[in-house]
Amino acid sequence: MTTLKASEADRFVSYPPPAGGVILIFGPDTGLVSERATRLVQKASEGDSDPFNLAKLDASELVSDPTRLMDEVLTIPLFGGRRIIWIKETSGKNLNPALDPLLKLDDWPSLVVIEGGDIKKGVGLRKLIEPHKRAVAIPCYVDGERTIDQLIDEETREAGITISREARAALHSLLGGDRMASRGELKKLCLYTLGKDRIETEDITAIIGDASAFETSELIDAAATGDLATLDHGLERLSAAGSNASVIANQALKHFQLLHRMRADVDQGRSASQVVDGQRPPIFFGRRPSMSRQLQIWASRDLEKALSILADATKVSRLNDNLGVPVLSEALLTIARVAKARSSRNR
Repeated sequence: MTTLKASEADRFVSYPPPAGGVILIFGPDTGLVSERATRLVQKASEGDSDPFNLAKLDASELVSDPTRLMDEVLTIPLFGGRRIIWIKETSGKNLNPALDPLLKLDDWPSLVVIEGGDIKKGVGLRKLIEPHKRAVAIPCYVDGERTIDQLIDEETREAGITISREARAALHSLLGGDRMASRGELKKLCLYTLGKDRIETEDITAIIGDASAFETSELIDAAATGDLATLDHGLERLSAAGSNASVIANQALKHFQLLHRMRADVDQGRSASQVVDGQRPPIFFGRRPSMSRQLQIWASRDLEKALSILADATKVSRLNDNLGVPVLSEALLTIARVAKARSSRNR
């Protein structure tokens, strides 16, 4: 099986193979998994208007009737063309009995597209599919800065509007956890600014800031400043919403890595506000006072301990969805208690 690199994924989705096979799309960004699966199916069926050539299956259907997949794969399209089988909602479902007979074949005419969850190497569907020569795996990880910029450019270009540098920086602090949610917020922002020449930070505050009752950045800032009351409220919402803990843990880890780099500049004699104001890309203006405060609270040695705690939480949350939220909650509470103690001492 070919496991694509992140840089290869979008090109493959735009030009899917013309023959039959199995394509597994997986990763922690469920919105990106769905977006890539949708685009791949559209591209693979391009020019074919026959609705009978596309079968959409819920994984639970295959669990209850494993022979269904083989029947769908071997069905010959009535008016020619290639048949596509699109399998969704696979998380926690055992598809081995349905996929095993198919993967024992050397060849088959249909294309099978599977939306997987955050599957680790060597387990679940990846373990089952990886050895087969007719299979391709497409990983979907949380968007980084470059990809977020690409998303912003795509949506603003389509809307015929530009965006200021400050507004772009503000979006970086609010987007990236889930591709579908990020794209939805961008479309909403472009619609709100319809008729204007350029998107400004006040537009973002009015639309995206108000639209999200509790941003991930607010949760992380609460931990980093020792604001236990706000953190408790955020963790309650995190648990109730069934949020992806591994995504938030990774964002918290990146935040503390940034703090660690910035703290090194402070230790060289620069003021916290100078370091914050000098970041590129710029930090969203609304977060700058909090970031300056965090740099005053955290010493380099304490930041190194916090990074170790968050790295462990990120690893556990990726390996076990059931432990993700409690482990992340404990990590953020531990960090918040340290921040509160250091803050009280520094007054």
